[in-house]
Amino acid sequence: MQRVFEALSSPVRREVLYLLAGGSMTAGDIAARFTLTKSTLSQHLSALQVAGLVEAERRGQFIHYSLARAPLVEAVGALLDRIGAESAPTSAADAPPGSETRSGGSPSYWRRMD
Repeated sequence: MQRVFEALSSPVRREVLYLLAGGSMTAGDIAARFTLTKSTLSQHLSALQVAGLVEAERRGQFIHYSLARAPLVEAVGALLDRIGAESAPTSAADAPPGSETRSGGSPSYWRRMD
């Protein structure tokens, strides 16, 4: 669980996860969205793989990366269990003051936390 939260501490890694939530992508596809060196992106992808949040599959000469949701769900679930799920907001009405909602009524802090 520690590795999951360490991986999530980076805004770049969180953005990679958001991208992969839309489907698998090659490293080149991911790199096109950032102004990072290949080496830096490779380090981020490696950290996500070590945390179990990203899976890599070689298809021909390309490696396709995809989101592995289970470790993320397990880590967040374990955190909520530890702090008490009843303390987690269940609706926009329970959101901290000043946190606006996005479409669908979910507080913005539930989505992208950068």
